[in-house]
Amino acid sequence: MASVNRRNFIKNSGLATLPMLVANPVLAMGTTNNQSAAGTQVIKFMGDGEMFEPVDYLNILQQATIVRDSYGAGGSVEALEKKFVEITGKEKAVFMPSGTMANQLAIAVLSGENSKVFVQDTSHIYRDEADAAQSVYQKRLMPLAKDEPFFTAQQLQAAVEALPSEEVFKTGVGAVSIENPVRRSNGRMVPIEELRKISAYCRANNIKLHLDGARIYMAAAWSGISVKEYASLFDTIYISLYKYLGAAGGAMLCGDKTIIDKMPHLIKVHGGSMYGNWSNAAMALHRLEGFEGRMKNTVQKANELFEALNKIPGITIKPLPGGTNIYSFALSPKIEITKLRDALNTNYNIRIGRVNEKNEGFISVNETLLYQDNNYIINAFKKSMA
Repeated sequence: MASVNRRNFIKNSGLATLPMLVANPVLAMGTTNNQSAAGTQVIKFMGDGEMFEPVDYLNILQQATIVRDSYGAGGSVEALEKKFVEITGKEKAVFMPSGTMANQLAIAVLSGENSKVFVQDTSHIYRDEADAAQSVYQKRLMPLAKDEPFFTAQQLQAAVEALPSEEVFKTGVGAVSIENPVRRSNGRMVPIEELRKISAYCRANNIKLHLDGARIYMAAAWSGISVKEYASLFDTIYISLYKYLGAAGGAMLCGDKTIIDKMPHLIKVHGGSMYGNWSNAAMALHRLEGFEGRMKNTVQKANELFEALNKIPGITIKPLPGGTNIYSFALSPKIEITKLRDALNTNYNIRIGRVNEKNEGFISVNETLLYQDNNYIINAFKKSMA
């Protein structure tokens, strides 16, 4: 299938009448060009990445190489799958319409006929996937570490070894799933030492291990551990395409060929097979170029920025223990948060989240931090607080 000419993409798609903006070099080309007029690009201290408005999305998509797929076969989708094989070091990858489907099909296939799947109590699979494991796939989720970001290898081993005495009928442990970093724990990571111990235990006991790595690039950037190293400890790994790569949706599931080869049929069975996935795949593939470098720059810039902002009376920003891109944020009780938020947004295109009655909350770091230099942001806070 032929590539789409980027200059003619909007025209040929019938969208030429939409108002067009000049594509931001940071977004389109993966560089950190800060030469645009002050305030034209929104810095968002919330979320894991840029969520593009439709017109901006189309502008950036024009910079991508687009090749049409057919029900997920060929084209940009195949190119993206090959890219994620390279990124994760796994044998094969497959495009999924959603992270929930990626997680659920992974643990279902890994478990085989065994019904028990151990998960974190705070995990997305346990808390946010509508009990799909139980109601659709007949898997029994076994939560560990109540209200904590992660369970330890020792806790997992104790839970598995206790099963014969605690249950009458043996149904078998099919898999273990770990989310890293953990959304419900404000992006906290599972320590790599603990992941290695859990992986060793599972492999020694023939228990399959799945990684819900929706935000694994956040863990990689803040820990300094590569995505490939994280992936090497697991049988399968899911990575989101929209949380920070800018796609409108989609997910990638990577693992052994014997596992991934089963997925296209299961995607179809569960209603996830779509005629064309090229727009999401092309966007993610394009935005992956230079992404790790941009995230490394973001971490460094955030450290320098927060050190400076903490010198302003009335502001306290601290990293969370074991955290990634989410930081605690506290203001002096004398500061009116509504006025500060409005001033930052209106005058400087900087957006911060809400705080509680104690003027305490969280701010997130993402690559929108690269849109302006730190002096611009520091000056914006100083003047807005004054």
